[in-house]
Amino acid sequence: MDGKEALKEIKGKRFRPVYVVFGKDRYRIQQFADTLADAMFTADERELGIVKFDTAESVLDEAVLEAETLPFFVERKLVIVRDAVVFAAGGKEGGKLDHRTDRLQQYIENPSETTVILFLINAEKLDERRKLVKQLKDRNALIAFQELDASELKGWAIRRAAEQKRTLDTEAAELLLSRVGAHMQQLALEVDKLCLHAGVGGQIGRKEVELLTVSTVEEDVFALVDAIAELQVDRSLRLYRQLLIRREEPIKIAALIARQLRIMLQIKELEQHRYSPQQMAGQLGLHPYAVKLAAEKCRKFSTSRLGALLSSIADLDYKMKTGQMDKNFGLELYLLSLGAPKRMA
Repeated sequence: MDGKEALKEIKGKRFRPVYVVFGKDRYRIQQFADTLADAMFTADERELGIVKFDTAESVLDEAVLEAETLPFFVERKLVIVRDAVVFAAGGKEGGKLDHRTDRLQQYIENPSETTVILFLINAEKLDERRKLVKQLKDRNALIAFQELDASELKGWAIRRAAEQKRTLDTEAAELLLSRVGAHMQQLALEVDKLCLHAGVGGQIGRKEVELLTVSTVEEDVFALVDAIAELQVDRSLRLYRQLLIRREEPIKIAALIARQLRIMLQIKELEQHRYSPQQMAGQLGLHPYAVKLAAEKCRKFSTSRLGALLSSIADLDYKMKTGQMDKNFGLELYLLSLGAPKRMA
């Protein structure tokens, strides 16, 4: 069953007797559970109407018995079962407990009209060899929430802002994703914070994201590499010292500089083979926005200069790790040397 279709039914007060919600996207799985509970109960009814189980702690029979029991003082009952052993592919059916799936299979054939059972499973896929999974699949009860890709996440963030009557532009959404990553819970919090700052009808651009969200170490190192590209020694040193103030280790900074230079070299190679930014992102295992920025920066370098910079940072890394050079002083000397004519490509 499609998640959107299921949510549409739920908001229309049409409830199925059993839902099996699975996938790697914990945020949307929890959102589904919250939406179902909100549709079934008022705030006062929740405590009486919702009963929770975990198959790591309770046998499946207990959840079935609860589902068969009539609700008290509420019209319906919601039985929520968190599971990692009964449905999931790779999970040991039963685990330490004796989960008798045949009892649940019998219940599914004749479910209670006053109960909804919701299984929540944080697993990429279910074991479709199991009779229980096949039975529920035949009844269109399986709902998958896999993690969204970068393009889908960007659209989701823009829509979330629009729902709050704010406009989040594309560039701002891309920067937000590069800082937050694919963690929807954190992304939702950051979008909501930006919306609160913008106010109703407000615009959220790159400037607002830079002001109100925290840059990552990788992003600051990217700015450092950009300063290297422009031969801006003073700016390079300033950015480096800011990283030191944040207690970042010089060896870690050197490793991140090397990683960024390596990515830029790889992008130059892939560009020669006419790879699109999206294809490069997949090949390198990077966020498309990070590839877009790196591709822009690498045009300021020749391939030979990138190779020379990567070789020199590797030499520095070796000297710092073997004690031949002081870590703080060594990386500072490296940045100072970038302005020398011999470093030019």
